[in-house]
Amino acid sequence: MLTSERRSKYYFVLPAFVFVGIMVIIPVAYTVLLSFTKWSMAGKPRIVFLQNYLTMFSDSRFLKALYRTILFSAVALFFEVILGTAIALFLNRDFIGKPLVKTLFLLPMVATPVSIGLVWMLIYEPTFGIANTLLGLIGMQNLPLWLGSPDTALMALAIIDIWQWTPMISLIVMAGLAALPAEPIESAHVDGAKAYQILARIILPMVTPTVVVASLLRLIDALKTFDIIYATTGGGPTFSSETLNVLAFINAFQYFDLGYASAMLVVFFVLVLLLSLSLGKLRSRVRIDF
Repeated sequence: MLTSERRSKYYFVLPAFVFVGIMVIIPVAYTVLLSFTKWSMAGKPRIVFLQNYLTMFSDSRFLKALYRTILFSAVALFFEVILGTAIALFLNRDFIGKPLVKTLFLLPMVATPVSIGLVWMLIYEPTFGIANTLLGLIGMQNLPLWLGSPDTALMALAIIDIWQWTPMISLIVMAGLAALPAEPIESAHVDGAKAYQILARIILPMVTPTVVVASLLRLIDALKTFDIIYATTGGGPTFSSETLNVLAFINAFQYFDLGYASAMLVVFFVLVLLLSLSLGKLRSRVRIDF
């Protein structure tokens, strides 16, 4: 009887293992196997072993896409963490209309990516867009082309990402702030500490593990960004906003080189995994320190 009870716990988790195996492990394994082949969906895949990987790391277009992916994610994450934490600290206070402000602030996060892309294309329109209209009102002469220039396209996309996903950071940080113990803050008030001292020496150190978790979740999403980029620029102009996701999609469904695209996705998966593990270790150290 005892043995059957011990075995029953495995029966309860078996559906979850089966689901993960079907939805995650099998597609990843298939992608890895496909990365060692040459296949254009015509005929059977031809095994080329490491040729796709050797070609990839000598392909300047891939290396530039890798650089853009890291740059885009780093810029977006940097500003999202700073702005998201600052807004969370502001919304953690009591003021009139707080529920309405919080609801309106979260709207960008729940909007569909394609609709966001279309709206921002209108905002960035060089002739009558809001962005250049506002810059013209403050006296700026050489107005940027935003999505139409190789010099500004990637950073313009980063601004869209910051606008859309800063609320996610704020939401997670607000949850962390709500879970903080009140005793250290009350003791600091009794001891006569100033507001900025309490913020810098008590609140921020205690909420840092939560900020690291939010950064980890957002970093993974930022690296995988595809829909906004493809809906607005398609990777252009002249490949200036082409990230790894976009390049892999183009190789798979425009050039029909599925083996090469799969090799890119494998490298991309390893990149995301390494960065996630690095931030995970940082989170463990931060938790120990505080």
